[in-house]
Amino acid sequence: MKKILFISIIFIGIISCKNDKKITKSGITSNEKSIKFDTLFNELYHKGAFNGNVLIAEKGNVIFEKSYGLANEKSKEKLDEQTVFELASVSKQFTAMGIVQLAKSRKLSYNDLISKYIPELGKYENITIKNLLTHTSGLPDYINLSKNNWDKTKIATNDDMINLFEKLEPKKKFEPNDKWDYSNTGYLLLATIIERVSGSSFEQYLKETIFEPLKMENTFIYRRRFQPKEIKNYAQGYFYSDSLKRKILPDELGTDFKAIYLDGVVGDGMVNSNVRDLLKWDRALYENHLINNEDRKIIFSSYKTKGNLKTDYGFGWMIDSTKTYGKVVSHSGGWAGYITHIERHIDNDRTVIVLQNNSTPKTDIPIKNTRRILYNLKVEKPIKLDSDILKLYAGKYIKESGSIRELVFENKKLYILDGKYKDQLIPVSKNKFIVDGFKPEVTFEFIINKSGEVEKYRVRQESSGLDKEAKRIK
Repeated sequence: MKKILFISIIFIGIISCKNDKKITKSGITSNEKSIKFDTLFNELYHKGAFNGNVLIAEKGNVIFEKSYGLANEKSKEKLDEQTVFELASVSKQFTAMGIVQLAKSRKLSYNDLISKYIPELGKYENITIKNLLTHTSGLPDYINLSKNNWDKTKIATNDDMINLFEKLEPKKKFEPNDKWDYSNTGYLLLATIIERVSGSSFEQYLKETIFEPLKMENTFIYRRRFQPKEIKNYAQGYFYSDSLKRKILPDELGTDFKAIYLDGVVGDGMVNSNVRDLLKWDRALYENHLINNEDRKIIFSSYKTKGNLKTDYGFGWMIDSTKTYGKVVSHSGGWAGYITHIERHIDNDRTVIVLQNNSTPKTDIPIKNTRRILYNLKVEKPIKLDSDILKLYAGKYIKESGSIRELVFENKKLYILDGKYKDQLIPVSKNKFIVDGFKPEVTFEFIINKSGEVEKYRVRQESSGLDKEAKRIK
């Protein structure tokens, strides 16, 4: 089993407002960056690893925008820049903004206990709205809870899941603020709080407070099985079935599939949009129409747990920073055949939006190389190395934590052993490798001493800020 990590990046900062940050119709240019972006995504498309839309902007100016593949494989309808996709967990940033708007109008406080608005969960003590926003509540994920405890002939809603928690009373994984643990339950509850405080449906509230004010005309809540309706220019979500050995729509698996029986739940997902609307959203976050500098500081700062430990998560955005790209905020999503990603380089005002409607073992979101092109850095591609070179790197290494990690050479390939997993290290230079199956990429760089011996390796993941070393054991 490959470990595919959709680790999103975000960077902390108070963002100043500038009047010149507007969308301009620069479209697809013929400059060098555009050609490189097209080459990168086109190669993946022809390998069956990419099917979707890409939009990349600098200071609100679109420097690259293109569609690759089909929106509907049955009708052969092609994707275009207006095609609407389900955003999956990218939806969480809109749910968080809904809460921010209620807090700004003083209809609730981030420090309010959730029992104030959802008394059904009164037995879960000391959990605040802020805990839900930052994934520090300790509540277990409702998706796992529903697997064995829900009648799958029925489509569940938020109230159904809340009633399930009230009935079963699953234990908290930890006390609020003790740890960080990504849980969709928090955002389900936030959507319900929005409805109970505002008196409007979640859909109507987001429409009136976010989508309409920002003229996001192709952005809405859509639950195609719970409340079916016709959507023009819509990307159907496909994923690969191991049993059927082909790509399918979720509905082909019947009502026992989670994407079917959980279709009525909102908050953690179910926002639908396109790349053009998401750029409008990106621009609005620099301005004062929805939020001010104080709000931005809260939304895009890493919340800290007990012990002053950073979570690298704010309000619906992952938070991190790198030396190369400065401050960045981002989030990824994956659900029912859709794989999505948005990231905003706050220091440099650059935006990357990627929406896919295929989820297969081959599917890739090349965030690392997209960034490298955006910053005029060299794209890294796999190369072939002689077995003699690969053998030099095999051996045991001691990590900073004191644990031992082993690299082995087998069948003319180099692998890293990690518990029960064995992942291939794919060379991109003589001494630099990427770990197969990790997205965004994890790199291993081997350090050679003056005697030509392998001294250590350095493992890095730019998206998460990972940067560790391990010394070779002789």
